[in-house]
Order: sequence, then C-alpha cells, then structure tokens
Amino acid sequence: MSVAGRLQGKVALVCGAGQTPGETIGNGRAMALLFARAGARVIAVDRDLDRAEETVAMIGGEGNHASAVRCDVTDSFDCVGLVQQALGAEGQIDILVNNVGIGGGGDGPAHLASEEAVERILDVNLKAAWRMIRHVLPPMRERGQGSIVNISSLASFGGSNMVAYEMSKAGMNRLTTSVAIGNAKYGIRCNAIAPGLMDTPMAVSGGAAARGLDTATVRAERNRTVPLNRTMGTGWDTAHAALFLASDEARFITGAILPVDGGAGVRVG
Repeated sequence: MSVAGRLQGKVALVCGAGQTPGETIGNGRAMALLFARAGARVIAVDRDLDRAEETVAMIGGEGNHASAVRCDVTDSFDCVGLVQQALGAEGQIDILVNNVGIGGGGDGPAHLASEEAVERILDVNLKAAWRMIRHVLPPMRERGQGSIVNISSLASFGGSNMVAYEMSKAGMNRLTTSVAIGNAKYGIRCNAIAPGLMDTPMAVSGGAAARGLDTATVRAERNRTVPLNRTMGTGWDTAHAALFLASDEARFITGAILPVDGGAGVRVG
C-alpha cells in the first residue's frame, strides 16, 4: 500500500522511535518508518541514541529523511532542548507522537503495587507526554496548526493486574481530550490510539523474559485471546492508525481515542 505524499512537507517528532531489541518491529520504529515513507521529515527521539540512530539508518536506507536526537522525556530540560533543536533544524513542528511507555517493575494489583513503581510509571507514561505537549504547543499555536498523537492502551479501559500502567493510560486518554478541546481554536488536533495485544518486542520478548518463558509460548498465548482471527496486531497496525490521525485526512477529528485491538475492547465493554 503506497502512503507517498500523505505527510509531505511536514516535520514529525516521534518520541520513543527506538525500540527494545526483538524479532518484530515496535510501534515507535514502525511509525517513524511509515511517516518518512509518507513524506515527513522525521526526528526520531529516544533515550537510547543508538536505538534512535538504528531507526534513522533504516529510514535513510529507504531514501527518506530523518535525524536522531537523544532525549529523556522525564527531564523537562531535555524536552525543552528537543523542541528548540527541532525548531532550529527544521523551522517547524507539525506532528508530535508520544509513544514512550513502560510497565512492570513492581506494578501489580492495587494492594500489591509498590509506590516506587506507581511514581515511575506515571512519570514515564503520563507526565512525559504532558511535558512534550506543553513544550510543542506554543510553536504549534503560533503557526495555527499541529497534530498530536498519543499512544494509550486497551488497559486504559480494562484490567486489574497493572494498576499503575492502567492509571497512566487512563490519564493519557483524559490528557488527550483536554488538549484537544483546549487547542481546537488554534487549529491543533490531539488524538490517541489504544492498542490491544500487539506483537512487539517490548510486549512479547520483554514479557517472555520477565516470566521466564520462550517467546513462542507467549506469542501463542496472546494470540489465542484476540477476537479477530486469533492473531495479535503489529507495530504496523499502530503506525497506519497514527499516520491517518497525523495526516490532513483526519482534519476534522480531534479528541478521539481510536481502538486498534482486534475487537478486544468490544469484549471488555
């Protein structure tokens, strides 16, 4: 499927554009690659510069434009510096993708989750997205346009075993709607994607390692629970949804939380 021209002339900041090592592609890398194929000048952002540069090398190998920037989105000074660097290099920021997210490490049901895990996960998953939005809104408002895409999760609607992660993603949904209505008059749209079970390195390889299982076992286990074809989605499914929301094709859509979950959200209710 050709996506050429859908983001032509736009500059996209993709936060979390590197990925956990694994045999499949992550959401952030897939979005960066697809946006570049669609004509965007991509700034691949990651705390691990080597991983961001791997993504940029892949984009360059396809003949498209990208640059890599190291940024710790839990650090306000890093976020300010990232926005300033992007504006200095490209002159504009048209698209922001907030894809940084973590889980585990002491998360669990409400009566078992550690305070340290709750603080860390909320900081990385929710406050970091707010930090980036806070700093891109002034230049977007000045230009009278912009598209922000937040990566939420099906866990924002359902679940009971990862209270910190679930709270962070529920907060992401409300952040999305708040930014959408507060900036609509400035021509800025803000939407979110809520992926379900996805076959990404972080979810499958990372989950297998945490549980002491092989990836094939975890993959099969997760596939069985997906209503649509008993098969998980991939980073490309998230990327195509993000491309639509970021593009002018979605010019009249703001404040939406788009499920990309193979029907799992319908089952949750």
